[in-house]
Amino acid sequence: MNDKRENKHNIVLIGFMGTGKSTVGKKLAARLRCAYLDTDAEVERVTGLTIPQIFDRFGEVRFRSEESLVAQKVAAMERTIVSTGGGIVLNRANLEALGSTGILIRLNARPEVIWSRVARRTHRPLIKKDITPEDIEHMMAVREPYYGCADLDVDTSERTVPEIVEYILDFLNRREGEDWRPLPEETEEGKVNDENADDRKPADSTDDSDSRTG
Repeated sequence: MNDKRENKHNIVLIGFMGTGKSTVGKKLAARLRCAYLDTDAEVERVTGLTIPQIFDRFGEVRFRSEESLVAQKVAAMERTIVSTGGGIVLNRANLEALGSTGILIRLNARPEVIWSRVARRTHRPLIKKDITPEDIEHMMAVREPYYGCADLDVDTSERTVPEIVEYILDFLNRREGEDWRPLPEETEEGKVNDENADDRKPADSTDDSDSRTG
C-alpha cells in the first residue's frame, strides 16, 4: 500500500469483472458529492457504439485503444470517482495515467463468487458462455501482478455494498483526512449478492453490466 501522495484528485476502482466496481463507484460518488465516470460507458459515449459492437466490428485492439484514450482523459479530471473495465490494468500506461492523479482501489472477490455473478451474463465480450470458476481463477492469476499498484485492496465476496463503501471511506479518512469528507451515512442494508433491491444488488450488477468488459 502506498503512502499518501500529493495531487490525488480522483478515486479509481480497478479489479476483475464482477467485483462491484460500478455499483460501489456510484454509491461512493454520491457519498462524497463527486462526479462519477465509468470508463466502459465513456468509450461507448465517445464511439457511439456499444462495447459488443466495437468488438464485433473492429476487435479488441480498437476497444483497448479507445480505453487508453479514456484513461488519459481521467488523469486530467478532478474529484471524480472512476470505475474501470476489468482489463484496463493490462496496459501499464493506463495504470500510470490513472495512478498519476488517482487513488487506486482494487475490488476483489473469490473466483467462485465472481463466477456466480457473471456466468449468467452472456453478452460480456471477453466471457465465454461455459466459463468455469477455474477459468476465472486463471485469468485473475494472470492479472494479479498488475494489481500490486493498488493503494487499497477490498474483498467484496461477503461484504454488502454499504459495507464496502464505508470500508473505503474509512481508509480515505485515515490516509487523506479532510480531503475526502463524506455525506452522513445512509441507512442501507443488503448483501452484495442479493438482487431484490437497487441497494442490495450484486456489487457488479448495473443496468449495462452485460456489455462490460473483462
